[in-house]
Amino acid sequence: MDPADGKSEAWHSLEIRSFGRRRGRKLSARQERLLAELLPRVGVDLSQPSPSNLASLFPPGTSAVWLEIGFGGAEHLMWQARENLGVGLIGCEPFEEGVVKALAAIEDGGLGNVRLHCDDVRPLIRWLPERSVSRVFMLFPDPWPKKRHQKRRLFSVDLLNLLARVMVPGAELRLATDIGDYARTALRAVAQTPAFRWTAEGPADWRVRPPDWPETRYEAKAGREGRRCYFFRFIRG
Repeated sequence: MDPADGKSEAWHSLEIRSFGRRRGRKLSARQERLLAELLPRVGVDLSQPSPSNLASLFPPGTSAVWLEIGFGGAEHLMWQARENLGVGLIGCEPFEEGVVKALAAIEDGGLGNVRLHCDDVRPLIRWLPERSVSRVFMLFPDPWPKKRHQKRRLFSVDLLNLLARVMVPGAELRLATDIGDYARTALRAVAQTPAFRWTAEGPADWRVRPPDWPETRYEAKAGREGRRCYFFRFIRG
C-alpha cells in the first residue's frame, strides 16, 4: 500500500497506542550524532512506496527478512544480526533510548543487515509487501496489567491479521512474556486467527527458550523477580 493515499495515516490515528512516552534521559553528543547521521541511512522510509522485493533494502545476497517488534535495548536484535549475516532484520522500537542503543551497536559492529523503524509498528506492517517476512519476534511486550488498560496490548487478533498478510507460509512468530495473563490472552488470540497455529507438543515447548533465542534484560529481570517466562512459537499456515 502506498502511504500517499492517506489510508495508512487514517488507520494509525484511530488505533490505540500500545506504548507510553518516547523520550527519556538527555542524549549524549554521540547519540545525537547517531540520530542525525546514521538513522537516516538505516531507517525505513514509509513515505516511499514499498519495494516489490523487501530484501532490496539490505545488502546483496540477503536471503530472508525478519522483523522484531519492540526491540527494547536491542540485545536480541543485534545478536540475531550478528549470527545471521545473510538475513536482513527490521527492528521496530518507538522509544528513543532503545533506538540510540541499536544505532550504537550497528556502528560499533559494522552491521549492514539492520534497518530501523522508530514508531508504532502497525503502519510499517501495512507498508510491507505481501509475503515478505520469514520470521517475527515480539519479546516481552508491555503487558498493560491493569484491566482497564488491557485493550492497549499489542498482541491481538488485529495484529495477527496484519502479520498474516506479510509473513510467508511457514514463517515463525515468536512471542515471549513473563505475565501469565498475557500468555493466556495471546493463546486465545492465536486460536481466533486461522492463519496461525501453535505447534507445541509438551510443556518444554513453551517453558524452555531455544538456543537460537538469546536472553534479554527483560527475561533476566523476570528471573530475578521470580516470574516464570513463556516462550511461544507460532507458525503461519
